[in-house]
Amino acid sequence: MPTPNLTVRTYQASDLTALVALFNASVHGLTADHYDAAQRQAWAPAATDMPEWQTRLSALELLIAEDGQAIAGFIGFSLAGHIDLLFTAPGYARQGVATALYAAAEQRLRAAGARELFTEASLVAQAFFAGQGFSVQQAQTVARGAVILPRMLMRKPLEPR
Repeated sequence: MPTPNLTVRTYQASDLTALVALFNASVHGLTADHYDAAQRQAWAPAATDMPEWQTRLSALELLIAEDGQAIAGFIGFSLAGHIDLLFTAPGYARQGVATALYAAAEQRLRAAGARELFTEASLVAQAFFAGQGFSVQQAQTVARGAVILPRMLMRKPLEPR
């Protein structure tokens, strides 16, 4: 069920702190069924490296979903077709936020000429991306210090419209 009054806009530098807080809340609040406490802490550490986040986000196209004044979620992607980040605030989970963000990103990617989309989906996001037409290419792991996080490389060809 879509969130009423949801708007999608582009990222502004003033959004940085709110996006990092949303990311941390999402990882710690929505992934416990798939990742243990050590994995969640490694993925979203309590000590946030804001300059690292600023650098990471500056390299991406970013779209923000808002409901009124609250940020409900965000997506970060490259015009080459890589979806790097897609996170929803815990209070907005399963309300159409990720779907709205993904649809807006795919529209921009199609307009930019992308022929295929790919992502490294968390175990939590795997079902969402499958529902958008992505298929698993291979299981992967990523190390954060001594902690291993499983994820799935997923791809979706874009058919011309």
